[in-house]
Amino acid sequence: MAARLRDLIGMRIDHVAIIGAGFSGTLQAINLLRHKGPRATLIERAATPGLGLAYGAAHPSHVLNVRASNMSAFPDQPGHFAEWLAARGVADAGNAFAARVTYGAYLRELLDAAVAGSAGRLSVVRGAVTGLEQRADGVALTMADGSAIGADAAVLAVGNLPPHDPPGLDPAVLPDDLYKGDPWAGDVGDGLNDSDTVLVIGTGLTMIDVALMLEARGFGGRIVALSRRGLLPRRHESGAAWERIDERPATVASALVRRVRARAAEIGWRNAVDELRPFTQPMWANASAAERARFLRHLRPWWDVHRHRLAPQVADRLDAMVARGQLEVIAGKTLGFEAGGGAVTLHWRPRGADVAQIMPVRRVVNCTGPLGDLGRTTDPLLVALRDSGAIRPDAAHLGIDVNGAGEVIGADGCANPRLFALGPMTRGAFWEIVAVPDIRRQTWDVARRLSNAHWVGGEGL
Repeated sequence: MAARLRDLIGMRIDHVAIIGAGFSGTLQAINLLRHKGPRATLIERAATPGLGLAYGAAHPSHVLNVRASNMSAFPDQPGHFAEWLAARGVADAGNAFAARVTYGAYLRELLDAAVAGSAGRLSVVRGAVTGLEQRADGVALTMADGSAIGADAAVLAVGNLPPHDPPGLDPAVLPDDLYKGDPWAGDVGDGLNDSDTVLVIGTGLTMIDVALMLEARGFGGRIVALSRRGLLPRRHESGAAWERIDERPATVASALVRRVRARAAEIGWRNAVDELRPFTQPMWANASAAERARFLRHLRPWWDVHRHRLAPQVADRLDAMVARGQLEVIAGKTLGFEAGGGAVTLHWRPRGADVAQIMPVRRVVNCTGPLGDLGRTTDPLLVALRDSGAIRPDAAHLGIDVNGAGEVIGADGCANPRLFALGPMTRGAFWEIVAVPDIRRQTWDVARRLSNAHWVGGEGL
Protein backbone atom coordinates (compact mmCIF):
# COMPACT_ATOMS: atom_id res chain seq x y z
CA MET A 1 0.00 0.00 0.00
CA ALA A 2 2.79 2.42 0.93
CA ALA A 3 4.73 1.69 -2.27
CA ARG A 4 1.55 2.11 -4.30
CA LEU A 5 0.86 5.48 -2.64
CA ARG A 6 4.42 6.69 -3.33
CA ASP A 7 4.05 5.70 -7.00
CA LEU A 8 0.77 7.58 -7.38
CA ILE A 9 1.98 10.72 -5.65
CA GLY A 10 5.16 10.76 -7.74
CA MET A 11 3.37 10.20 -11.06
CA ARG A 12 2.85 13.39 -13.06
CA ILE A 13 -0.10 13.53 -15.46
CA ASP A 14 -0.20 16.65 -17.64
CA HIS A 15 -1.78 15.14 -20.77
CA VAL A 16 -4.48 12.48 -21.16
CA ALA A 17 -5.37 10.77 -24.45
CA ILE A 18 -9.02 9.69 -24.61
CA ILE A 19 -9.76 7.00 -27.18
CA GLY A 20 -13.34 7.30 -28.36
CA ALA A 21 -15.55 10.41 -28.50
CA GLY A 22 -18.94 8.90 -27.80
CA PHE A 23 -20.85 9.71 -24.63
CA SER A 24 -18.19 8.33 -22.27
CA GLY A 25 -15.17 9.85 -23.96
CA THR A 26 -16.82 13.21 -24.57
CA LEU A 27 -17.84 13.57 -20.94
CA GLN A 28 -14.40 12.45 -19.80
CA ALA A 29 -12.80 15.26 -21.79
CA ILE A 30 -15.31 17.86 -20.58
CA ASN A 31 -14.96 16.79 -16.96
CA LEU A 32 -11.17 17.06 -17.09
CA LEU A 33 -11.65 20.71 -18.00
CA ARG A 34 -14.31 21.22 -15.33
CA HIS A 35 -11.94 19.84 -12.68
CA LYS A 36 -9.06 21.98 -14.01
CA GLY A 37 -7.17 18.80 -14.76
CA PRO A 38 -4.59 17.86 -17.37
CA ARG A 39 -4.97 18.82 -21.00
CA ALA A 40 -6.72 16.22 -23.13
CA THR A 41 -6.65 14.88 -26.66
CA LEU A 42 -9.97 13.33 -27.67
CA ILE A 43 -9.56 10.82 -30.50
CA GLU A 44 -12.49 9.64 -32.63
CA ARG A 45 -12.52 7.58 -35.82
CA ALA A 46 -16.08 8.51 -36.80
CA ALA A 47 -16.78 11.62 -38.85
CA THR A 48 -18.51 13.50 -36.01
CA PRO A 49 -17.11 13.37 -32.47
CA GLY A 50 -19.41 13.81 -29.51
CA LEU A 51 -22.13 11.44 -30.70
CA GLY A 52 -20.98 7.83 -30.48
CA LEU A 53 -23.03 4.88 -31.65
CA ALA A 54 -26.15 5.55 -29.59
CA TYR A 55 -26.69 9.06 -30.93
CA GLY A 56 -24.62 9.15 -34.12
CA ALA A 57 -26.42 6.20 -35.71
CA ALA A 58 -29.89 7.12 -34.46
CA HIS A 59 -32.84 7.54 -36.84
CA PRO A 60 -35.06 10.59 -36.25
CA SER A 61 -37.80 8.20 -35.06
CA HIS A 62 -35.63 6.88 -32.21
CA VAL A 63 -36.26 8.43 -28.80
CA LEU A 64 -34.49 8.11 -25.47
CA ASN A 65 -35.87 5.44 -23.16
CA VAL A 66 -35.35 7.69 -20.12
CA ARG A 67 -37.09 10.98 -19.33
CA ALA A 68 -35.07 14.15 -19.84
CA SER A 69 -35.02 14.82 -16.08
CA ASN A 70 -32.62 11.87 -15.70
CA MET A 71 -30.45 12.59 -18.75
CA SER A 72 -28.22 15.45 -17.64
CA ALA A 73 -24.60 15.06 -18.65
CA PHE A 74 -23.44 16.26 -15.23
CA PRO A 75 -24.06 14.69 -11.82
CA ASP A 76 -23.72 18.07 -10.12
CA GLN A 77 -26.36 19.64 -12.40
CA PRO A 78 -29.17 17.04 -12.56
CA GLY A 79 -31.55 19.34 -14.46
CA HIS A 80 -29.05 20.41 -17.13
CA PHE A 81 -30.56 18.57 -20.12
CA ALA A 82 -34.14 19.36 -19.17
CA GLU A 83 -33.21 23.04 -18.87
CA TRP A 84 -31.46 22.85 -22.27
CA LEU A 85 -34.66 21.44 -23.80
CA ALA A 86 -36.85 24.02 -22.07
CA ALA A 87 -34.69 26.83 -23.44
CA ARG A 88 -35.49 25.48 -26.91
CA GLY A 89 -39.22 25.57 -26.39
CA VAL A 90 -39.95 22.02 -25.23
CA ALA A 91 -43.00 22.00 -22.94
CA ASP A 92 -42.80 19.99 -19.70
CA ALA A 93 -39.20 19.27 -20.66
CA GLY A 94 -38.35 17.19 -17.58
CA ASN A 95 -40.95 14.55 -18.46
CA ALA A 96 -40.13 14.51 -22.17
CA PHE A 97 -38.66 11.49 -23.95
CA ALA A 98 -36.47 13.42 -26.35
CA ALA A 99 -35.31 12.18 -29.72
CA ARG A 100 -31.87 10.60 -29.65
CA VAL A 101 -30.69 12.92 -32.41
CA THR A 102 -31.68 15.81 -30.13
CA TYR A 103 -29.58 14.37 -27.33
CA GLY A 104 -26.73 14.00 -29.81
CA ALA A 105 -27.03 17.70 -30.61
CA TYR A 106 -26.90 18.44 -26.87
CA LEU A 107 -23.66 16.46 -26.46
CA ARG A 108 -22.12 17.98 -29.56
CA GLU A 109 -22.93 21.47 -28.31
CA LEU A 110 -21.31 20.70 -24.95
CA LEU A 111 -18.17 19.43 -26.68
CA ASP A 112 -17.92 22.38 -29.06
CA ALA A 113 -18.29 24.81 -26.16
CA ALA A 114 -15.67 22.95 -24.14
CA VAL A 115 -13.14 23.02 -27.00
CA ALA A 116 -13.82 26.70 -27.68
CA GLY A 117 -13.35 27.65 -24.04
CA SER A 118 -10.40 25.39 -23.27
CA ALA A 119 -7.61 27.78 -24.34
CA GLY A 120 -6.00 24.89 -26.19
CA ARG A 121 -6.26 22.41 -23.32
CA LEU A 122 -8.73 20.20 -25.23
CA SER A 123 -8.14 19.12 -28.82
CA VAL A 124 -10.07 16.70 -30.98
CA VAL A 125 -8.24 14.40 -33.40
CA ARG A 126 -9.92 12.42 -36.19
CA GLY A 127 -8.45 8.96 -36.63
CA ALA A 128 -8.26 5.38 -35.38
CA VAL A 129 -5.88 4.18 -32.67
CA THR A 130 -4.39 0.80 -33.55
CA GLY A 131 -1.78 0.39 -30.83
CA LEU A 132 -0.82 1.57 -27.36
CA GLU A 133 2.61 1.15 -25.82
CA GLN A 134 3.31 1.88 -22.19
CA ARG A 135 6.54 3.65 -21.41
CA ALA A 136 8.26 4.62 -18.17
CA ASP A 137 6.82 8.12 -18.26
CA GLY A 138 3.52 7.57 -20.03
CA VAL A 139 1.94 5.97 -23.08
CA ALA A 140 2.47 6.15 -26.84
CA LEU A 141 -0.49 5.71 -29.18
CA THR A 142 -0.07 4.49 -32.75
CA MET A 143 -2.59 5.78 -35.26
CA ALA A 144 -3.86 3.97 -38.34
CA ASP A 145 -2.17 6.55 -40.59
CA GLY A 146 1.21 5.83 -38.99
CA SER A 147 1.36 8.92 -36.80
CA ALA A 148 1.86 8.79 -33.04
CA ILE A 149 0.43 10.58 -30.03
CA GLY A 150 2.23 10.67 -26.69
CA ALA A 151 0.48 11.19 -23.37
CA ASP A 152 0.97 10.64 -19.67
CA ALA A 153 -2.15 8.46 -19.41
CA ALA A 154 -4.86 7.07 -21.67
CA VAL A 155 -8.56 6.35 -21.27
CA LEU A 156 -10.31 3.64 -23.29
CA ALA A 157 -13.82 4.88 -24.07
CA VAL A 158 -14.56 2.48 -26.92
CA GLY A 159 -18.29 2.09 -26.23
CA ASN A 160 -20.26 -0.92 -27.41
CA LEU A 161 -18.68 -3.29 -29.90
CA PRO A 162 -20.64 -5.00 -32.72
CA PRO A 163 -22.63 -8.13 -31.76
CA HIS A 164 -21.57 -11.75 -32.15
CA ASP A 165 -22.90 -13.59 -35.18
CA PRO A 166 -25.90 -15.78 -34.19
CA PRO A 167 -25.39 -19.54 -33.68
CA GLY A 168 -25.41 -21.40 -36.96
CA LEU A 169 -24.64 -18.33 -39.08
CA ASP A 170 -21.41 -18.03 -41.03
CA PRO A 171 -21.13 -14.48 -42.40
CA ALA A 172 -18.78 -15.74 -45.10
CA VAL A 173 -21.65 -17.82 -46.55
CA LEU A 174 -24.32 -15.10 -46.60
CA PRO A 175 -23.70 -12.08 -48.87
CA ASP A 176 -24.08 -8.60 -47.46
CA ASP A 177 -27.44 -8.12 -49.15
CA LEU A 178 -28.86 -11.04 -47.16
CA TYR A 179 -27.16 -10.56 -43.80
CA LYS A 180 -26.57 -7.33 -41.88
CA GLY A 181 -24.22 -8.09 -39.01
CA ASP A 182 -24.16 -4.45 -37.88
CA PRO A 183 -27.69 -3.35 -36.94
CA TRP A 184 -26.58 0.28 -36.67
CA ALA A 185 -25.38 0.51 -40.26
CA GLY A 186 -27.38 2.85 -42.43
CA ASP A 187 -28.07 0.26 -45.13
CA VAL A 188 -30.12 -2.22 -43.06
CA GLY A 189 -33.32 -1.36 -44.96
CA ASP A 190 -31.85 -0.80 -48.43
CA GLY A 191 -33.33 -2.80 -51.33
CA LEU A 192 -36.36 -4.16 -49.46
CA ASN A 193 -39.95 -4.12 -50.75
CA ASP A 194 -43.33 -4.74 -49.14
CA SER A 195 -43.40 -8.42 -50.08
CA ASP A 196 -40.21 -9.16 -48.14
CA THR A 197 -39.79 -10.69 -44.69
CA VAL A 198 -36.97 -9.42 -42.48
CA LEU A 199 -35.72 -11.68 -39.70
CA VAL A 200 -34.29 -9.83 -36.72
CA ILE A 201 -32.26 -11.97 -34.32
CA GLY A 202 -32.86 -10.55 -30.85
CA THR A 203 -35.91 -8.94 -29.24
CA GLY A 204 -34.32 -6.21 -27.10
CA LEU A 205 -33.87 -2.49 -27.57
CA THR A 206 -31.73 -2.87 -30.70
CA MET A 207 -34.46 -4.88 -32.41
CA ILE A 208 -36.95 -2.15 -31.55
CA ASP A 209 -34.64 0.46 -33.08
CA VAL A 210 -34.42 -1.55 -36.29
CA ALA A 211 -38.17 -2.23 -36.46
CA LEU A 212 -39.05 1.44 -35.93
CA MET A 213 -36.45 2.54 -38.45
CA LEU A 214 -37.83 0.15 -41.10
CA GLU A 215 -41.37 1.35 -40.44
CA ALA A 216 -40.32 5.01 -40.54
CA ARG A 217 -38.63 4.45 -43.90
CA GLY A 218 -41.87 3.08 -45.32
CA PHE A 219 -41.16 -0.64 -45.24
CA GLY A 220 -44.52 -2.40 -45.39
CA GLY A 221 -43.30 -5.98 -45.31
CA ARG A 222 -43.16 -8.42 -42.42
CA ILE A 223 -40.67 -8.31 -39.54
CA VAL A 224 -40.06 -11.42 -37.45
CA ALA A 225 -38.09 -10.95 -34.22
CA LEU A 226 -36.60 -14.12 -32.75
CA SER A 227 -34.84 -14.66 -29.42
CA ARG A 228 -34.38 -17.55 -27.02
CA ARG A 229 -37.23 -16.39 -24.76
CA GLY A 230 -39.11 -13.95 -26.97
CA LEU A 231 -39.07 -11.26 -24.28
CA LEU A 232 -39.78 -7.61 -25.12
CA PRO A 233 -38.76 -4.58 -23.04
CA ARG A 234 -41.60 -3.26 -20.91
CA ARG A 235 -42.96 0.26 -21.14
CA HIS A 236 -42.48 3.23 -18.84
CA GLU A 237 -45.50 4.30 -16.82
CA SER A 238 -45.89 7.03 -14.25
CA GLY A 239 -46.47 5.63 -10.76
CA ALA A 240 -47.30 6.91 -7.32
CA ALA A 241 -44.58 7.88 -4.88
CA TRP A 242 -43.50 5.21 -2.40
CA GLU A 243 -41.16 4.77 0.54
CA ARG A 244 -37.94 3.40 -0.89
CA ILE A 245 -35.68 0.88 0.78
CA ASP A 246 -32.61 2.38 2.45
CA GLU A 247 -30.43 -0.71 2.85
CA ARG A 248 -28.68 -2.79 0.23
CA PRO A 249 -30.45 -6.13 -0.35
CA ALA A 250 -28.63 -9.43 -0.12
CA THR A 251 -26.90 -10.61 -3.28
CA VAL A 252 -28.09 -14.22 -3.32
CA ALA A 253 -30.03 -14.42 -6.57
CA SER A 254 -32.89 -16.60 -5.35
CA ALA A 255 -33.46 -14.44 -2.26
CA LEU A 256 -33.32 -11.30 -4.37
CA VAL A 257 -35.99 -12.62 -6.73
CA ARG A 258 -38.28 -13.42 -3.81
CA ARG A 259 -37.72 -9.97 -2.34
CA VAL A 260 -38.41 -8.12 -5.59
CA ARG A 261 -41.56 -10.15 -6.21
CA ALA A 262 -42.82 -9.35 -2.72
CA ARG A 263 -42.06 -5.66 -3.16
CA ALA A 264 -43.70 -5.68 -6.58
CA ALA A 265 -46.91 -6.96 -4.98
CA GLU A 266 -46.74 -4.03 -2.54
CA ILE A 267 -45.61 -1.10 -4.69
CA GLY A 268 -45.69 -2.29 -8.31
CA TRP A 269 -42.90 -3.96 -10.27
CA ARG A 270 -41.53 -0.72 -11.76
CA ASN A 271 -41.01 0.79 -8.32
CA ALA A 272 -39.60 -2.49 -7.02
CA VAL A 273 -36.95 -2.44 -9.76
CA ASP A 274 -36.29 1.30 -9.58
CA GLU A 275 -35.58 1.28 -5.84
CA LEU A 276 -32.68 -1.09 -6.48
CA ARG A 277 -30.88 1.44 -8.70
CA PRO A 278 -28.80 3.06 -5.91
CA PHE A 279 -27.62 -0.39 -4.84
CA THR A 280 -27.03 -2.34 -8.05
CA GLN A 281 -23.34 -1.50 -8.43
CA PRO A 282 -22.41 -2.35 -4.81
CA MET A 283 -24.65 -5.44 -4.98
CA TRP A 284 -22.73 -6.61 -8.06
CA ALA A 285 -19.39 -5.78 -6.46
CA ASN A 286 -20.25 -7.80 -3.34
CA ALA A 287 -21.75 -10.79 -5.16
CA SER A 288 -19.64 -13.92 -5.47
CA ALA A 289 -18.49 -15.12 -8.87
CA ALA A 290 -20.97 -17.99 -8.60
CA GLU A 291 -23.87 -15.61 -7.86
CA ARG A 292 -22.88 -13.35 -10.76
CA ALA A 293 -22.82 -16.35 -13.06
CA ARG A 294 -26.26 -17.49 -11.86
CA PHE A 295 -27.65 -14.02 -12.46
CA LEU A 296 -26.24 -13.86 -15.99
CA ARG A 297 -27.43 -17.35 -16.84
CA HIS A 298 -30.96 -17.20 -15.43
CA LEU A 299 -32.02 -13.66 -14.55
CA ARG A 300 -30.28 -11.30 -16.95
CA PRO A 301 -32.94 -11.44 -19.72
CA TRP A 302 -35.69 -10.72 -17.20
CA TRP A 303 -33.71 -7.92 -15.57
CA ASP A 304 -32.99 -6.31 -18.94
CA VAL A 305 -36.61 -6.13 -20.09
CA HIS A 306 -37.83 -4.73 -16.76
CA ARG A 307 -34.89 -2.39 -16.13
CA HIS A 308 -34.41 -0.92 -19.64
CA ARG A 309 -37.88 0.24 -20.62
CA LEU A 310 -39.57 1.86 -23.58
CA ALA A 311 -40.88 5.39 -23.83
CA PRO A 312 -44.71 5.22 -23.97
CA GLN A 313 -44.83 6.52 -27.54
CA VAL A 314 -42.37 3.83 -28.63
CA ALA A 315 -44.35 1.10 -26.88
CA ASP A 316 -47.51 2.36 -28.59
CA ARG A 317 -45.88 2.18 -32.03
CA LEU A 318 -44.59 -1.29 -31.32
CA ASP A 319 -48.01 -2.48 -30.13
CA ALA A 320 -49.56 -1.10 -33.31
CA MET A 321 -47.06 -2.96 -35.49
CA VAL A 322 -47.87 -6.20 -33.67
CA ALA A 323 -51.64 -5.58 -33.89
CA ARG A 324 -51.61 -5.11 -37.66
CA GLY A 325 -49.39 -8.14 -38.19
CA GLN A 326 -46.30 -6.30 -39.39
CA LEU A 327 -44.21 -7.43 -36.41
CA GLU A 328 -44.20 -10.93 -34.93
CA VAL A 329 -42.14 -11.86 -31.89
CA ILE A 330 -41.25 -15.54 -31.47
CA ALA A 331 -39.14 -17.60 -29.06
CA GLY A 332 -36.70 -20.20 -30.27
CA LYS A 333 -33.16 -21.11 -31.19
CA THR A 334 -31.39 -20.62 -34.51
CA LEU A 335 -29.83 -23.80 -35.93
CA GLY A 336 -28.56 -22.82 -39.36
CA PHE A 337 -28.88 -20.47 -42.31
CA GLU A 338 -28.78 -21.27 -46.04
CA ALA A 339 -28.56 -18.77 -48.90
CA GLY A 340 -30.16 -19.31 -52.27
CA GLY A 341 -32.30 -17.54 -54.83
CA GLY A 342 -31.78 -14.12 -53.27
CA ALA A 343 -33.18 -15.26 -49.92
CA VAL A 344 -32.19 -17.01 -46.69
CA THR A 345 -33.67 -20.20 -45.29
CA LEU A 346 -33.58 -20.23 -41.50
CA HIS A 347 -33.51 -23.55 -39.66
CA TRP A 348 -34.78 -23.01 -36.13
CA ARG A 349 -36.43 -24.77 -33.22
CA PRO A 350 -39.31 -23.11 -31.33
CA ARG A 351 -38.85 -22.86 -27.58
CA GLY A 352 -40.16 -25.96 -25.86
CA ALA A 353 -40.38 -27.95 -29.12
CA ASP A 354 -38.35 -30.93 -30.25
CA VAL A 355 -38.88 -30.59 -34.01
CA ALA A 356 -36.98 -28.04 -36.08
CA GLN A 357 -38.73 -25.76 -38.56
CA ILE A 358 -37.67 -23.69 -41.56
CA MET A 359 -38.50 -20.09 -42.39
CA PRO A 360 -37.69 -18.31 -45.69
CA VAL A 361 -36.72 -14.64 -45.26
CA ARG A 362 -35.34 -11.92 -47.49
CA ARG A 363 -32.81 -10.55 -44.99
CA VAL A 364 -31.35 -11.33 -41.55
CA VAL A 365 -30.39 -8.50 -39.18
CA ASN A 366 -28.26 -9.25 -36.13
CA CYS A 367 -29.68 -7.49 -33.05
CA THR A 368 -28.31 -9.88 -30.42
CA GLY A 369 -26.65 -7.09 -28.44
CA PRO A 370 -23.14 -5.69 -28.15
CA LEU A 371 -20.03 -7.82 -28.00
CA GLY A 372 -18.12 -7.80 -24.75
CA ASP A 373 -15.87 -10.86 -24.88
CA LEU A 374 -12.29 -9.74 -25.51
CA GLY A 375 -11.47 -13.23 -26.71
CA ARG A 376 -13.74 -12.76 -29.73
CA THR A 377 -13.24 -9.12 -30.62
CA THR A 378 -11.58 -8.12 -33.88
CA ASP A 379 -11.04 -4.48 -32.91
CA PRO A 380 -7.34 -3.85 -33.75
CA LEU A 381 -6.56 -1.84 -30.63
CA LEU A 382 -8.29 -4.19 -28.20
CA VAL A 383 -6.67 -7.21 -29.89
CA ALA A 384 -3.23 -5.62 -29.56
CA LEU A 385 -3.78 -4.69 -25.92
CA ARG A 386 -5.17 -8.12 -25.11
CA ASP A 387 -2.36 -9.98 -26.85
CA SER A 388 0.30 -7.86 -25.16
CA GLY A 389 -1.24 -8.48 -21.74
CA ALA A 390 -1.99 -4.80 -21.16
CA ILE A 391 -5.68 -5.66 -20.69
CA ARG A 392 -7.51 -8.82 -19.79
CA PRO A 393 -11.16 -9.94 -19.85
CA ASP A 394 -13.15 -9.72 -16.64
CA ALA A 395 -14.15 -12.99 -14.98
CA ALA A 396 -17.58 -13.05 -16.64
CA HIS A 397 -16.19 -12.09 -20.07
CA LEU A 398 -18.42 -9.03 -20.24
CA GLY A 399 -15.62 -6.65 -21.17
CA ILE A 400 -12.34 -5.20 -19.89
CA ASP A 401 -11.25 -5.99 -16.34
CA VAL A 402 -10.89 -2.84 -14.22
CA ASN A 403 -10.73 -2.00 -10.54
CA GLY A 404 -13.16 0.25 -8.70
CA ALA A 405 -11.27 3.35 -9.82
CA GLY A 406 -11.52 2.40 -13.49
CA GLU A 407 -7.86 1.46 -13.80
CA VAL A 408 -7.31 -1.36 -16.27
CA ILE A 409 -6.05 -4.64 -14.83
CA GLY A 410 -3.47 -6.39 -16.97
CA ALA A 411 -2.74 -10.07 -17.51
CA ASP A 412 -0.35 -9.91 -14.52
CA GLY A 413 -3.24 -9.00 -12.22
CA CYS A 414 -1.92 -5.50 -11.51
CA ALA A 415 -3.90 -2.29 -11.97
CA ASN A 416 -2.37 0.27 -14.32
CA PRO A 417 -2.60 3.89 -13.03
CA ARG A 418 -1.84 5.18 -16.54
CA LEU A 419 -4.57 3.28 -18.39
CA PHE A 420 -8.28 3.57 -17.63
CA ALA A 421 -11.46 2.20 -19.20
CA LEU A 422 -14.95 3.69 -19.16
CA GLY A 423 -18.50 2.85 -20.13
CA PRO A 424 -20.16 -0.40 -21.24
CA MET A 425 -16.90 -2.33 -21.57
CA THR A 426 -16.46 -2.08 -17.77
CA ARG A 427 -19.76 -3.83 -16.97
CA GLY A 428 -17.85 -6.80 -15.56
CA ALA A 429 -16.81 -4.62 -12.61
CA PHE A 430 -19.91 -2.44 -12.28
CA TRP A 431 -22.74 -4.20 -14.17
CA GLU A 432 -24.97 -1.10 -14.25
CA ILE A 433 -22.73 1.02 -16.46
CA VAL A 434 -24.61 1.39 -19.75
CA ALA A 435 -27.07 4.16 -18.83
CA VAL A 436 -26.38 7.91 -18.74
CA PRO A 437 -26.74 8.33 -14.93
CA ASP A 438 -24.09 5.67 -14.29
CA ILE A 439 -21.62 6.71 -16.98
CA ARG A 440 -21.80 10.41 -16.10
CA ARG A 441 -20.85 9.49 -12.51
CA GLN A 442 -18.03 7.23 -13.70
CA THR A 443 -16.52 9.86 -16.01
CA TRP A 444 -16.80 12.45 -13.24
CA ASP A 445 -14.95 10.20 -10.78
CA VAL A 446 -12.17 9.25 -13.22
CA ALA A 447 -11.71 12.90 -14.18
CA ARG A 448 -11.35 13.82 -10.49
CA ARG A 449 -8.74 11.12 -10.06
CA LEU A 450 -6.74 12.22 -13.11
CA SER A 451 -7.00 15.83 -11.90
CA ASN A 452 -5.94 14.87 -8.34
CA ALA A 453 -9.24 16.31 -7.14
CA HIS A 454 -10.13 12.97 -5.55
CA TRP A 455 -7.76 13.68 -2.64
CA VAL A 456 -10.14 16.43 -1.52
CA GLY A 457 -12.28 15.06 1.32
CA GLY A 458 -10.14 11.94 1.59
CA GLU A 459 -11.59 10.18 -1.48
CA GLY A 460 -8.18 8.92 -2.52
CA LEU A 461 -7.18 7.59 0.87
